[in-house]
Amino acid sequence: MVGIGGSLRAGSQSERALRIALEGAEEAGARTRAITGSDLVLPFYDTAIPDRTPEALRLIEALRQADGVLIVSPGYHGALSGLIKNALDYVEDLRPDPRPYLHGRAVGLVAVAYGWQAAVTTLEQLRTITHALRGWPTPLGGSVNTAEVKFDEAGGASDDKVVTTLRAIGRQVVEFTLDR
Repeated sequence: MVGIGGSLRAGSQSERALRIALEGAEEAGARTRAITGSDLVLPFYDTAIPDRTPEALRLIEALRQADGVLIVSPGYHGALSGLIKNALDYVEDLRPDPRPYLHGRAVGLVAVAYGWQAAVTTLEQLRTITHALRGWPTPLGGSVNTAEVKFDEAGGASDDKVVTTLRAIGRQVVEFTLDR
């Protein structure tokens, strides 16, 4: 399973949320890989440019090999971050594959924002993008309001219910992957 998320700030709230969700996937037996922060600094996606940077090639190959995906985006001004959107645009390179785009893959989604409005609208956008990429969003998604919840460096959060939900999302991706 590959987890994509976070922001340019190492250890951001959204990256910490991703790591908790990945822990849930590991508890369910998955091998996981996180692609965060500086690994997501990619040129703007352009189909007319055939050569990819080493970072873009690593992202594309990780997605190609993944049976499940976790995506965590910060919510900025009511929308997902450009960093995450650009990374998801690179899924287009999987179009000619035997398993095109995110076809048949379970995808866990989480939005982290300072306020409920941005957290909820960002989660909805992630669901829409996942459907467009032929992925299967898990029934449980996460909207985390960091005005109320803070993640810590030890892998926890100020609200145990949020940790439980994030781990459940990670587990659902694994369970749905095994059920296919």
